[in-house]
Amino acid sequence: MSIFRPNYTDYTDEALMQAIAQRNERAFAVLYERYSPRMYRFFFRMFWKNASKAEDFTQEIFLKIIEKPHLFDTERNFRTWIYTLAYNLCKNEYRRPPPLEITWDEPNLWDDPMPEKMDKERFEAHLRHSIATLSETHRQCFILRYQEELSVLEIAEIVGCPEGTVKSRLHHALRQVAGQMEVWKHEKY
Repeated sequence: MSIFRPNYTDYTDEALMQAIAQRNERAFAVLYERYSPRMYRFFFRMFWKNASKAEDFTQEIFLKIIEKPHLFDTERNFRTWIYTLAYNLCKNEYRRPPPLEITWDEPNLWDDPMPEKMDKERFEAHLRHSIATLSETHRQCFILRYQEELSVLEIAEIVGCPEGTVKSRLHHALRQVAGQMEVWKHEKY
């Protein structure tokens, strides 16, 4: 007698959550493999490139999924739901007192003999700094849209506001970042 095991890699995220609610470890492993890199990247960006904090929050979000899989409404989109959880974790963390000092690691640009690489690294460092200076709400929308590549509708659902508000936040964030990046307008890189 042959026992066939389902191939969970073919399951939708929502179907995996149904299996996880029934305590299926293999389904959880597949979901973790799909989403842990995304969640780590999201937390890494949201917490000013703090790798240990990103790791901690990635583990925390998956612990929440293990502990309370029944909270997921299978009629909803899983991707939107997990980003909503991640967004709420960030909001709660932002309520804590801020770190004493946020530092931006500027690469040592003068050790590299390739000027085009130096310019690109300087540009990217300036861009990261510009994004970090956005207000919390604007930065969150900016990261969700332009770095996590979520739709305006998904972002509206995640942050709990109308699509128009998300569009307005994105518009203001883009204007602010563009204004700070104006110094690069005539640079060659």
